[in-house]
Amino acid sequence: MLVVKIGENAGLIWQALQGGALTLKALKKATKLKEADLNLALGWLAREDKLVFTQEDADIVVALQ
Repeated sequence: MLVVKIGENAGLIWQALQGGALTLKALKKATKLKEADLNLALGWLAREDKLVFTQEDADIVVALQ
């Protein structure tokens, strides 16, 4: 059951990033996910090599691969 939820949340992240790269804070706000749920879904997408992470000052920025 948890795997299904993580997959659904990964879909929310994917949709939010269609408009371009976002900071983690902006991504959390756009998806309305709790931090733990956001991190699990980001890990899922990162493991599948779907995301690019960069750091700008103190912010981590996420974009689609």
